[in-house]
Amino acid sequence: MKVVIGSDKDGFALKETIKEWLTSNDYEVVDVTPEPAEDFVESSLKVTHEVLENNIKKAIMFDKHGVGSAMASNKVKGMVTADVNEERTGHMTAMHNGAKALAIGSGIVGETLAKSIIEYYLHTEYAGGRHQVRLDMLEKMI
Repeated sequence: MKVVIGSDKDGFALKETIKEWLTSNDYEVVDVTPEPAEDFVESSLKVTHEVLENNIKKAIMFDKHGVGSAMASNKVKGMVTADVNEERTGHMTAMHNGAKALAIGSGIVGETLAKSIIEYYLHTEYAGGRHQVRLDMLEKMI
């Protein structure tokens, strides 16, 4: 599975740890920030555009608190990014919201928890069906 990752300077150390872990678990990692972006807007938009332009199903963004990356990414039509700091939300946002990306705050989530969240997220498929109605509604928003 191909996974896009990116971070600003505050999330860079955690991103590097997760990158190594993903690679060692046979994921194909596309790192859009081999050097840390100055700001979460820059890094999250790099991830977002890589996902949308290349039809990639899963991505992870890192910054200090997660919420900034999620807000910036969700401004782009067609993107669904969830700010996640525990496993259940990582699972449910993939299954019910079709999240194309997670935003994880390095100042909130440590390495062990980040790996657990990501594992739940990567191993969960979007359920579609009745949940697609909400995604369609989001797509129609101006």
